[in-house]
Amino acid sequence: MSEKMYHPVSLLDRWTQENNELVNNYKLQAQNALCRDQNHTNVRRCSSEFHKLLRKIQGIPPHADYAKMELSVVYNVCMCFIAQSQFAEAESLLTQATKRVLQMTGGDSSTSDPLWLWKTALKFVGNAALHPFVLYLPCLQWAVWLATCQFKTIKEFKEEMSSLFETLNGCGDEEKEKFSNMPRLVMDPRRVVEILQISTVIAEGAERLSEGLSSEALSCLQEASAKPAPRALISYTHLLSGSCLAHMSRPQMALQCYRKALETDSRCVCALYQSTLIYRQLGNTQAEIHALRILHSTLLLPSATEPSAAGTHLLSPPLLLRSQSLSSLLSVPSAISVLHSLALKCVLHGRVSEGVEHYLDLLAALHSEDQQGVYTEGEVSTLPKLPKLYLEAGTALLMAQRPADCMTLCSEVLSTTLELLPEKVVLEEPEESSVTSTRDVQEEGADRGAMVLWVAAAYHLQGHCYTHLKDWKQAVTHYTRCINLLVKVLFKRKGSQPQSLSLHMDVKQGMDLCVLQRLKGLSLAGRGISFTHMDHLREALRDLQLSLQLLPEAVGAGLWCGEVLWRLGRQREAAACWEKTWSLPTQSLPENLPVYVLEDQRGPLLDSTELRQRIQKLGPF
Repeated sequence: MSEKMYHPVSLLDRWTQENNELVNNYKLQAQNALCRDQNHTNVRRCSSEFHKLLRKIQGIPPHADYAKMELSVVYNVCMCFIAQSQFAEAESLLTQATKRVLQMTGGDSSTSDPLWLWKTALKFVGNAALHPFVLYLPCLQWAVWLATCQFKTIKEFKEEMSSLFETLNGCGDEEKEKFSNMPRLVMDPRRVVEILQISTVIAEGAERLSEGLSSEALSCLQEASAKPAPRALISYTHLLSGSCLAHMSRPQMALQCYRKALETDSRCVCALYQSTLIYRQLGNTQAEIHALRILHSTLLLPSATEPSAAGTHLLSPPLLLRSQSLSSLLSVPSAISVLHSLALKCVLHGRVSEGVEHYLDLLAALHSEDQQGVYTEGEVSTLPKLPKLYLEAGTALLMAQRPADCMTLCSEVLSTTLELLPEKVVLEEPEESSVTSTRDVQEEGADRGAMVLWVAAAYHLQGHCYTHLKDWKQAVTHYTRCINLLVKVLFKRKGSQPQSLSLHMDVKQGMDLCVLQRLKGLSLAGRGISFTHMDHLREALRDLQLSLQLLPEAVGAGLWCGEVLWRLGRQREAAACWEKTWSLPTQSLPENLPVYVLEDQRGPLLDSTELRQRIQKLGPF
């Protein structure tokens, strides 16, 4: 009889020892993991071993000592399942464990509804020795609900979980782990509670923010930021607080929150990205460029910069925080998209040399053999198509007085698109609700109409290059190619047949039509200036006047038109043309207008001071 009494105790000790060795091995491997992949491999291996142990234990008659052992192993297995995003497997095992607890305590285990089972189990567990072990498991059920975005279920179970969290905060497994014969756990349940509490606040805050309840979300997030939790989660509370303040039109306070997020966790790239948006909103271009540069450098760093931190707990923020609302708030462009934004911003705001270097780095990254390390397919879709990037980079090179390099990129655009040009392109009148951005053909790329504008822009830029080289004949040739291509584009109003785009046609300005009109106007101006240097003054006057009909705000065309009139002996008209040009108000251009259709500020120039002196010598009108 005594031998029979001794045998099951021996098994219990053996299983406890096996569980403890597995836990010790997991924690040792987690501390030594050099990267996230190694940690995942460790979790998979331990999960398999814990599951084998659980199968050995299953079937033991209900008894408090055996139940502690089994529930501890269930906890360890489920933790590993959750860490591997095997939420269905974890929930199934937790449901089985809950039913077993109810069978031991006399509760009703006939239902399979997890919410009902947990509420019932927590009421029926009266055994003080078993009670802490039962409390561990609902925490994991909560983690499953949170990771699978079951916010309604969480709300229904919140009262019980609040009580459970308070109870667990008063007890832990540290005391019992002092004894070698007690089952150990892969993660302290109190640590799990801390993570779940703040993660729930973050997830709920994101939902409230997406519903427009910024003030309500802000209050909860600020309270949660003072609680003990991993740095990454505390950083998220500051980040979302900043998003709330940004939605409440408090940009400076939002910036303070983003700084706190970065101080808490320097890898919080979303805080950097949101800062760039705030700086743009405030018109602080230099701060925006600085933030973009830091953001790009940070995005190039390995994702796991602190391997020891990666292995300290199994419940990482990306694992628990998966809601669409939160994903939208935490979304960040790829490193290569940020590099493009940085390059373009530098070029547009006078930092041309820096912008050129960024564009060259961008093109090198796009052509790199190891493209997988630079971007993913989903991220690349945020970039303009390659011909447009070539044109932007070519414009930057031309602004940096490197016309030969600009022509090389333009030739690449022509070689890849010229043969694919459609015979006819029809632009349709934009819808009323999208006057400025109906169909950005440069961005879409799949539409062959985009190719017409790319080829025309390449010819246009080559014309600019030849003017920089003072090869006026070649400049005229390339400007003419651009113009001849664009005159083939037809315009279609609603309910009418396509027709040639008239200078006097009253149409709404979609982005593609705006680009076409600017390309035509600027190429006419460029050809007119080139004709002027060739002393073909009548052809020059014709082109410059046509250019001004398309782009009345074009300063270069206005000044050169006056110059031609002066050379033709029409000094009064020339003076009037110059005066009109100088008096033009600065007009705002459509947002996202391609840089290659902006007026060339480094081409052949006229000295306004000298022109005014001519007018003074001419005397009063």
